[in-house]
Amino acid sequence: MRQIQATFLTGYVTIRVYGGYPERFFQKLSLNGIQIWDVKKEQEMVCTGKMRLNDVKRMRSFRRGTHYKVSFQDKKGLPIMINNILRKRALVIALVMSAALVFILSNMVWKIEINNVSKELEEKIDTSLSKYGIREGSWALSLDAPNVIQRKLIEDIPDLLWIGVSKKGTTYFFEGVEKIVVEEEEAPSPRNLIASKNGVIENMYVSKGLPLVHVNDFVNKGDLLVAGELQFGEEDDEEDSAPKSKVAADGEIIARTWYKTTVTVPMKTNTEKLTGEHKRQYALKFGETKLPIWGFKKPDYQTMHQDIQEHPLYFLKWKLPITFQKTIISETEQKTETRTRDEAMQIGKKQATKELQLQLGPKAEIVSSKVLHESVGRGKVKLIIYLTVKEDITETQPLTQGD
Repeated sequence: MRQIQATFLTGYVTIRVYGGYPERFFQKLSLNGIQIWDVKKEQEMVCTGKMRLNDVKRMRSFRRGTHYKVSFQDKKGLPIMINNILRKRALVIALVMSAALVFILSNMVWKIEINNVSKELEEKIDTSLSKYGIREGSWALSLDAPNVIQRKLIEDIPDLLWIGVSKKGTTYFFEGVEKIVVEEEEAPSPRNLIASKNGVIENMYVSKGLPLVHVNDFVNKGDLLVAGELQFGEEDDEEDSAPKSKVAADGEIIARTWYKTTVTVPMKTNTEKLTGEHKRQYALKFGETKLPIWGFKKPDYQTMHQDIQEHPLYFLKWKLPITFQKTIISETEQKTETRTRDEAMQIGKKQATKELQLQLGPKAEIVSSKVLHESVGRGKVKLIIYLTVKEDITETQPLTQGD
C-alpha cells in the first residue's frame, strides 16, 4: 500500500476496521484502486487507515459480504467544513449580516465637530455641510474628499479666513479661523453734556468740550455740564463775531446723588429645607405615556420636592422616541422663622441696596443708606430708606444749527 498525502481540498476520512486480519481489508481496497495511507495495526483484530472522502461509497460496497466491521473516526478537509457550515445556516446568515452591518456603520458619519468659531458662524458652516450632504448618518463613501470640502466652505462662507477639515474614523473635525472685521465707529454728531439728575459734583473727566461746572458744584437736572460749542478769539471780541467750532462733548461727571425708596419686610418667614431623605424612581417615557421600571411606590412624605431629569435614548446616533426619566423625590420640612425688629431693618437695607444697584448698573457706587422712617403693623416692618450714590450723571444733548 502506498502512503498518499491527503489534500485539504479533496477531504479525507480515518476509518477503523474490526475483524480477523484487518490489514487484508485495506489491501483489498488498494488493489481495487482505492488509495489508502497511514495504515496502523492498533490491536490483533483492529486496524486504522486513511482514505479519500469520495471513495467511501466504494469502500462500503466492498465491505458487504465480508466479516469486517468499519467505523469512521475522523473527517477532515474543505468539503467537511462546507457541510458543517451549511448545517448551521442561521449562524452563517447572522455572521454575514453582522459583517455587512459593521461595514456599513463603519463607513457612515456619526459625529461632526466644529471648533474655534462663533455660534453664528458655526450655524453657517453646519448649513453649508448639510447642503454638501455631510450630516450625521450620511454615507461617508459618497462624500467629497476633505480638501474639496475645505475649498467649498471657504468659497461659500465669506466670514471664514481658513478652515481645516479632517476625518478620523466616523467623525469629521472642522477647525475654523474667523475673519476679524474692524468696523470704524461713526463719529458722533456735535452735542452737549447735561445733567440727568440733581447732584453734587465730586469728580470730572472731560475729554472733549468746554466744562461749565466745577467740583463741589450743585447741579439740577437739565443743567449744562459740558458745552459742545467752542468759541475762539480774544475775551473782548464780540460773541457773534468770534469764530466758533462744534464738537461732540465727551466725558464723565461723577456726582453724589440721592434716592428714597420704600421696602416692606415680613416679621415671619416660611422656609423649606431638605431633610436628607430621598427616593429614586426610574421610568421609560413614550410621548405622554410613562412606564415605571423602578420605584413603583410613592414615598409617604408629608411635603416633598421632585427633581425630574430626562435623557433621550439613541440607537447608534439616531434619537429614538423614547426618553429615560429619572425622578428624585426629596423629603422637605417647612420651618417658620420669626425676625426681630433690628433683623428686619438690616434685611430691608440690603434689599433696598440690591434693588437700586440692579437699577443703576455696576458702575454706580452706593455710598450709604439711612432709615428715615419705620413702622410695624400686620406682622410687617415698613421702612423708608434714604440712599446716597456716586454715579455718572451725564446725558447727551444734540447741538442743532440754531443752537
